[in-house]
Amino acid sequence: MLEAKVRVSKKNTIYIPKAISEAVGISEGDYVILRVDGNRIIIERVEDPFEYALKVKKFAEVTFEEFERESEEMQDEYWSKASDTS
Repeated sequence: MLEAKVRVSKKNTIYIPKAISEAVGISEGDYVILRVDGNRIIIERVEDPFEYALKVKKFAEVTFEEFERESEEMQDEYWSKASDTS
């Protein structure tokens, strides 16, 4: 188990030590979720959706043209509903 003692600054800022951030894959610009559990603060890395999409096993294959056609149909449906309510 990797752990480190860090100091809280005047503005309640803490710095995650490099070894810990590397161990969980956190880097500059990433987002994290802070959760309170009793007197504990849990920091959880938020998975980048594009990075995640590249990692997971694919269960379907869609061409760019199919994706574009579906997107256009959804946009047409959205705008026709929006114009109906105006």
